[in-house]
Amino acid sequence: MDRTILHMDLDTFFVSVERKLDSRLIGKPILIGGTGDRGVVSAASYEARPRVQSGMPMKLARMLCPEAIVIKGNAGVYTDHSRIVTEIIKARVPILEKASVDEFYADLSGMDKHFGCAKYASELREIVKKESGLPISFGLSINKTVAKVATSEMKSKRQTQGSDEGLLNVERGQEKPFLAPLAVKKIPMVGDKTYQTLCNLGIKWVKNVQELPLEVISSVLGKNGHTLWEKANAIDYSPVIEYHERKSISNERTFGKDTTDMHKLRTTIEAMAEQLCFQLRSGGKIASCISVRIRYSDFQTTSKQTKIAYSSADHIMIPKVLELFESLYNRRLLVRLVGVKFSDITNGSYQINLFEDSRKTADLYAGMDKVRNKYGSRAIMRASTFGAKTIGGMMNPFNGEPPIVLAHRTG
Repeated sequence: MDRTILHMDLDTFFVSVERKLDSRLIGKPILIGGTGDRGVVSAASYEARPRVQSGMPMKLARMLCPEAIVIKGNAGVYTDHSRIVTEIIKARVPILEKASVDEFYADLSGMDKHFGCAKYASELREIVKKESGLPISFGLSINKTVAKVATSEMKSKRQTQGSDEGLLNVERGQEKPFLAPLAVKKIPMVGDKTYQTLCNLGIKWVKNVQELPLEVISSVLGKNGHTLWEKANAIDYSPVIEYHERKSISNERTFGKDTTDMHKLRTTIEAMAEQLCFQLRSGGKIASCISVRIRYSDFQTTSKQTKIAYSSADHIMIPKVLELFESLYNRRLLVRLVGVKFSDITNGSYQINLFEDSRKTADLYAGMDKVRNKYGSRAIMRASTFGAKTIGGMMNPFNGEPPIVLAHRTG
């Protein structure tokens, strides 16, 4: 059966969410990311992009675009909006793959007999825009590669022409002509290093790859050359894989200044563990593996993990986290980053241990979580974690979404 693949990409997702929450930001250059000297740009609005790119040091971005509004960002808010869009789309397509927090694939194969895939995709886009309040672009074709490139071209057209169009449908049989005039860097797998290698060979356009014999490009790039040649010729059999709940949650902190302050390190580690425990309970989950990671000032990174009985209880998880940290931190060098991860996650809720816990403990957690759900994850905390600065995180990350990664910094 001929395939019909839909690719969907939320336009400047983080920026769009911030503008939805504050309309005064519309039309202004915006930078989202870490605000300290070591912070990086996680997202930039179209107004800032001529001078600023994602991944650029925030300090440099501010110099290049001094009029930009800098926002630290809120991972929990972005997760919530991503979940809203996911649920809207998932309820209306047969198979949905979530490639990232703001990117999706759907397999609409066979739906032409009943709806007309292009018409259905256009209607779906209007529904997403109306119900989520966020702009989104669609690409439709016979496979994931061409559909993704089509979405990219649609977004470029909207940016340059100010059009409200949002769907680019590459008609069956027109895939190679559609790709041919594009820069070879438009092929999803081509990064900066590969692009430079191709340019050195005089290969700058997709049509150049299409015209080359397969063995020539393979001799230069090996296995990647074979894959690139196939994609350039609109050959891609990769399936749309329905996403599943993730099996781990984590948090990490890069300090604004490398430190050996043990009180600061322990407080930060404990605060991260406390928040991750709350996230487990909020999602109705329990975990059986705990990991701690340390990166020193010389960039050497070490980690340790331990297995425990399934739990989501602070008084069980936090002592294990601190125990791992104490055994791991043995170089006595300045520390650049610390991280905590809970894995081997499954459905379940915290069960009282008849030999150690009491009903008061369970009721205490329930009460604390109720306050956090209403007022925020740091609205109530242990006295021992009070010194830790606000830790960005996700209120409920167990809706199948890949995690959002932002550059958080402490002072």
